[in-house]
Amino acid sequence: MSHDDYRYMARALTLAWRGLYHTDPNPRVGCVLVKDGIVVGEGWHQRAGEAHAEVIALDAAGEQARGATAYVTLEPCCHHGRTPPCTDALLNAGITRLVAAMSDPNPQVAGKGLALLREAGVIVECGVLEAEARALNPGFIQRMTQGRPFVRLKLAMSLDGRTALASGESQWLTGEAARQDVQRLRARASAILTGVSTVLADDPSLNVRLPEATRQPLRVILDSGLRTPPTARTLRLPGSVLIFTAVADPAAQAPLWAAGTDIVVVPRTERDLNLRAVMAELAHRECNEVHVECGPTLAGALLQAGLVDELVIYMAPLLLGDKARGLFQLPELAKMQERWELEVLEMRAVGRDWRVRLKPMRENT
Repeated sequence: MSHDDYRYMARALTLAWRGLYHTDPNPRVGCVLVKDGIVVGEGWHQRAGEAHAEVIALDAAGEQARGATAYVTLEPCCHHGRTPPCTDALLNAGITRLVAAMSDPNPQVAGKGLALLREAGVIVECGVLEAEARALNPGFIQRMTQGRPFVRLKLAMSLDGRTALASGESQWLTGEAARQDVQRLRARASAILTGVSTVLADDPSLNVRLPEATRQPLRVILDSGLRTPPTARTLRLPGSVLIFTAVADPAAQAPLWAAGTDIVVVPRTERDLNLRAVMAELAHRECNEVHVECGPTLAGALLQAGLVDELVIYMAPLLLGDKARGLFQLPELAKMQERWELEVLEMRAVGRDWRVRLKPMRENT
């Protein structure tokens, strides 16, 4: 690998990030075509059902693609999905070398695209800036390899670890910059998930309010007893709403069906709904990243079920006192060895607040 290989792949990754809010349920992919040291074409996947990054770059390059090197952030597809195979397009265009950042975790591809190109005489290399490429698509990768979405749990707290007053009042803990930052997290998600207690207490919209976002994620409510009011604000907004419940009674479901929601019945566990069944159904519906905003009960249940892949906590420079509500409802620990450990991935200022990204260091079932 040369320095130029890394440079052109970095450009392909930059292009791929432009699809952050739009490509779902497809992965975010960028492509750069280089011939004789000159970029002759580039592109990124913009929306599911539209041309892939390779095809856009090839169209931009035209005849100059013949004899070029293609830099792609993800192995080219070799199957008919929403669009034709990109391997066919690359071979027909006459590229002579392909550099991929990573292989495609989709079992329909999974190395087959690279093998097909090699068999056709194309020089193929893989693994350039792979870690950066994987960071582009954590949900797509996890859905393809583990059968469940990537779950990002967002919480906001005071410096003394409280999320709301004892009365439940919590608006606004964080400043405007942090709230805008949350909108960007929502916009990249396939689904925004909460519990019915949050719906009843706050009547949230659970939508994306960014001018650059052209897609509304699926809105998901966990509601074991079917207590969601048909008049809830989130049910009256454009976009799809899915309610998970344990109530199979069609008469009880009817008002919510009439309000335009979709309802899925899942089994109960000792705590509440079977959260793994919830995530399996969301994966079946091609949800890559699930953004969770909820209260301490659901937050604790997700953590205990080993279903939190990333925590994003906004810390406000406030103190709410020891009677205020905490972040998680978790069982009491008898020993320090039982403590929950988290890896800090990033910490940065967002306006007047601090944002901390963390990864749980253990899984529980």
